[in-house]
Amino acid sequence: MPGAAGLPPDALAAQFASFGEEGRLNGSSLYERLALAVASDSDLLALAAHARNRPVPNLFFAAVHYLILKGTAHPLAALYRAAAEGTRADDPYPCFRSFCREHADAICSLLATRLVQTSVVRRCAYLVPAFALVAARAGGRPLALVDVGASAGLNLLWDRYGYDYGGGRHCGNPASPVHITCKLRGERFPPLPKVLPAVAFRTGIDLAPIDVRDPDAALWLRALVWPDHADNAALLDAAISVARHDPPPVRTGDALDILPEVLAMAPDEAALCVYHNHTLNQFSPEARDRFAALIDKHAAARDIYRLAAESLSTLEVTLELTVSAAGARTSELLARCHAHGRWIEWLAG
Repeated sequence: MPGAAGLPPDALAAQFASFGEEGRLNGSSLYERLALAVASDSDLLALAAHARNRPVPNLFFAAVHYLILKGTAHPLAALYRAAAEGTRADDPYPCFRSFCREHADAICSLLATRLVQTSVVRRCAYLVPAFALVAARAGGRPLALVDVGASAGLNLLWDRYGYDYGGGRHCGNPASPVHITCKLRGERFPPLPKVLPAVAFRTGIDLAPIDVRDPDAALWLRALVWPDHADNAALLDAAISVARHDPPPVRTGDALDILPEVLAMAPDEAALCVYHNHTLNQFSPEARDRFAALIDKHAAARDIYRLAAESLSTLEVTLELTVSAAGARTSELLARCHAHGRWIEWLAG
């Protein structure tokens, strides 16, 4: 019988094994070890099969992390705190398995109702030069930004953060509580503006937006951060503090349904830029085609710049700019980037 979100058990096990490899490559010893163990544990795979949405491993581990952050009493909490401090436990799996068996009902409830809606704030590091390039090619006009798959909309607030690319290259707000560092690779430097482009309009689209003013919703967002990625957790907390003062607008709905309405709201004098991070991997091939067709249809009336940061591997994304204008579509590879924005290799001339 199929398991989570229609997955047969062997496919679900393969997803956990792949997630374990992703943990290894992305510096999470804890999730590497736990995911590989779950992949061969029929009892915990059966528990994970209650998930209604994908990707299942991310959702499963977030559910456990959420219960820990909520204060559920169990020795696993100490292991997670140690992981955040960089301490490696001998073998965390027996404790993890015990937690899952004791709190199976609570985990099942979360798996049936929650979504994976990560908001990796550091990804703004590669959006900044891309937005600067779009603004320059649009003749310096202000930007009208539409974030597809916006989650809490924290990356819509990119112009309120500060950035350090090394070698004395800074931009953004140096007084911001959100201070993002990013390394530059390769021979070309990205276009880092002295003054960030103006934003005339910004809105996000998400199936179930997260309101960071809701403590429980913010806690779920925090639970999606891997326990041993303390720096990402600190960035998220800082971005949440910024967003709570002036939350970005995020519309509820399927992008394929409401994108035309949102695009029509953008002011005519602004350069319309649609962007998405790790979003289209959750679309079917047919849905991706429909998404592109919607943008092309709207581009009959005005130019649309589309920035896509989608997976090349578990470690990298490609950052691509597509311009749709008057029935024509042109694409350009701008950069290769670390999946969480830790480095950029700029490729565009």
